[in-house]
Amino acid sequence: MNTTLRLKTLSLLISACLLAACGGSTTEESTAAAESATAAAAAAPAPRFADGTILFDRMPGELGYWGNPSLHSLMEKGVEVPMNEQGILSNIDDAAKVAPFMDWSLALYKHRQANGLQDDPVNVCISPAGPRHLQDPKGFRMVQDRNLDRVYLMFGGGNRNWRHINLDGREPPNLDEVQSTFFGYSNGHFEGDTLVVDSRGFNDRFWFSNGGLPHTPALVLTERFTRTDHDTLVYNVTINDPRTYTRTWEAEWTLGWVPGDIEEGFCEEGRPLAGVAQ
Repeated sequence: MNTTLRLKTLSLLISACLLAACGGSTTEESTAAAESATAAAAAAPAPRFADGTILFDRMPGELGYWGNPSLHSLMEKGVEVPMNEQGILSNIDDAAKVAPFMDWSLALYKHRQANGLQDDPVNVCISPAGPRHLQDPKGFRMVQDRNLDRVYLMFGGGNRNWRHINLDGREPPNLDEVQSTFFGYSNGHFEGDTLVVDSRGFNDRFWFSNGGLPHTPALVLTERFTRTDHDTLVYNVTINDPRTYTRTWEAEWTLGWVPGDIEEGFCEEGRPLAGVAQ
């Protein structure tokens, strides 16, 4: 939120409090004034470049990044399954509700859940990738390089990794002709104010979601990034992996704008050294 809007909101909130404290208004009027102040704060528009393109990162002179995801694991849109921040289900009998698994992938998901995610590659500092990076508690930035027609996603978690999205109009690669990687190959374009990204070419050496949802190198993601206002980013992803799921499916969550800078974090910090007694 910019400084002018913060001051305006603070002024409205103070006025509402003073009216209530001094008996100068009814409870309804005080409540309305407070709601007006809250609405003013929520109404801050998404920043834009001079040509009207949405700015996904900081405005000049501002510090901030995206964090506080509303979901902590992939889950089919419209489904509500209780789980913790690591993606461990409250009730493993709910596993089949999370996504349209094939028999083998459901069995693997339940196995990973039952052993407390002990096989998670991040435990040995193999980076997460795919949508999982966008649910990391350390957050991320979206830096738009308009000279090279790219967007860089800079992550606070993992090992301070980054991925880039090409915006130069190139076609998605043929999966039979490219080397599979952790971050895949991402090509994007704008549809109105939404950045739409085709991501493919992933290997299967990482978990693409908290909680251990499986995937194969056949995975193709269609990602949609929409900054609806200054403080809100909506992330929608369509998962297409015909070797793992019985059909294409969607997941969606929101992220909030966090003032300040991303705290530096590396996977190796705090890990016990191999062969060293603790």
